[in-house]
Amino acid sequence: MPELSQETERGSALLPFGVAEVTGPSMVPTLRHGDRLVVHYGARLRAGDVVVLRHPFQQDLLVVKRAAERREGGWWVLGDNPYAGGDSTDYGAVPDELVLGKVRFRYRPRPDGQRSPFALVRWVLVAARPVLADRSASRRLRAR
Repeated sequence: MPELSQETERGSALLPFGVAEVTGPSMVPTLRHGDRLVVHYGARLRAGDVVVLRHPFQQDLLVVKRAAERREGGWWVLGDNPYAGGDSTDYGAVPDELVLGKVRFRYRPRPDGQRSPFALVRWVLVAARPVLADRSASRRLRAR
């Protein structure tokens, strides 16, 4: 199940940041289809961070998940939407070399046809948000 439709590789930019676009429902409500992400490649990860990684079985496919906890063999990653699937419950722990970076910000593109000043101001106020770590992710994992 595809999660990211584009990526700026860390090596092709001067800064260790890139932009990606979300496709699919696995990170709802944190991220929605069409959201754009600012990814910090090579950032230090902690449990609860939202990360971009290469799918363990299809490495040309990039996915975005929440790093729930560190396990032997890599990171155990989960989607925020438990009904969507496509996480470590399907493919196990993800090796460190497949985890590319941490998601820092999410921004939503402006909807087409949004012309009123009120709608524009509303979009500006909610379009960009930091993607915060959910430190309770590992506790939720233990409860499953």
